Amino acid sequence: MEQDHETLRTNQARAGETPHIVRYILLFSVTIVVVIFAALLFFWSR
Repeated sequence: MEQDHETLRTNQARAGETPHIVRYILLFSVTIVVVIFAALLFFWSR
């Protein structure tokens, strides 16, 4: 059974607009994790 598919070049497949919200969510998430680990370290080291 042969499947018909369209072959796109890389720049055609990636032609959509990429919002920068992913970068901000990643930055926010990493900051939250660092704060939580710092709080755990502070409270457990007492």
